[in-house]
Amino acid sequence: MITECRIRLAGVADARDIARLSREAIEYGLAWSWTPRRVMASLGDAASNVIVARQAGELLGFAIMSYGDEEAHLLLLAVNAVRRRSGIGSALLRWLETTAVVAGIRSLHLETRRRSSVARAFYRRHGFAETVQLAGYYQGVEDAVRMVKHLPGPRC
Repeated sequence: MITECRIRLAGVADARDIARLSREAIEYGLAWSWTPRRVMASLGDAASNVIVARQAGELLGFAIMSYGDEEAHLLLLAVNAVRRRSGIGSALLRWLETTAVVAGIRSLHLETRRRSSVARAFYRRHGFAETVQLAGYYQGVEDAVRMVKHLPGPRC
């Protein structure tokens, strides 16, 4: 079932909800690092996109991606637990990939928890390949897997 939602650039009013969902869905078992203040810093960073998927005022999911000259780094992507497997994560990722291609980005990079087989499978379904394992990447507590996806050049 695909959930109908609106994806848009996040604003200041979204920061607290984004931080809360990050804490619940991504940073569980770790010290909270993506606080509202840090999310606000990303909102103000010209080299980053922060997007949200909302429906009737409810935050369904969000993503934060930073951009370099030819590479982008997906810092966070999360979907509300009760809304997972409804196409929201895929829609957020498509939005970011489309934006990256238009910006001339050649590859997307990310890290995910090594033990998260669900996240790893999600990214593989979307064309990402695992490149290296990083011991203790998450605050020395948990290992990560780095993944990359090479993008096509912009279309005319």
